[in-house]
Amino acid sequence: MKPITINRKQLLVAAVVAVAILLVWLLIKSTDNSMELEHNKEIDITPAQIRSIRDIGEWEFLSVSDEEFVDTVRRGFLHNDHLARIYYGTMRIGVDLSDVEEDWLVIEGDTVILTLPPVGLLDERFIDEARTVAFHESGKWKATDREDLYQRARRRMMVYGLSKENLKSAEDNADAQFRQLLRSMGFENVVIRFRHSSR
Repeated sequence: MKPITINRKQLLVAAVVAVAILLVWLLIKSTDNSMELEHNKEIDITPAQIRSIRDIGEWEFLSVSDEEFVDTVRRGFLHNDHLARIYYGTMRIGVDLSDVEEDWLVIEGDTVILTLPPVGLLDERFIDEARTVAFHESGKWKATDREDLYQRARRRMMVYGLSKENLKSAEDNADAQFRQLLRSMGFENVVIRFRHSSR
C-alpha cells in the first residue's frame, strides 16, 4: 500500500473548502428563518373612503306623508267668501353629509367615532302642488291669499312630520345604517353621535 501524499496545492484547496463550508454553516445558523405573525388591530380608513361616504350627500332615513285641509273665510256685508284647499306633502327626514364638520370621522385604535349633522328636513319644498285640490272657492281671492293657505298647510305638516318621535325614529335608522356601513368596512367598535341642531 502506497502512502498518500498531499502536496501544498491540495492542502490549500482543502483548507479553502473547509473555510467555505464553515462560513456557509455559520451564515445559516445566524439567519433567523422563523416567521412571526403580528396582528394589527388598527384599521385604517383612507381619505378616499371618507370622501365617498361624505359624497353620499343627503341620506334619507324617514319619509312622512301628510294631507292638510286649510280654509279661510272673508266676512262680507251680504255674504261671506270662502276658500278651502287640500294640500298633500311628503317630508323626507335625514342627514345632509355636506354639512359635516372637519373632525366628523375620528379613528381611535379599533374604534371609529362618527359625528353626524342633526337629522332634519332634507327638502323645504315638500308640498306636491300638482296634487293640491281646490275644495271650495267662492268670491274673489288674490295670489297672496292662496300663498297664505299654502304656508299654513306647510306649517301644520312640519309640526306633524318633524315631531320628536319622528326625529328620534330617523336618528335610530341613521345610527343603524351607518353602524352597518362602518362594520362592513371592518370596524367592530362604532360610536355614532349627532350634532345638536342650531335651530
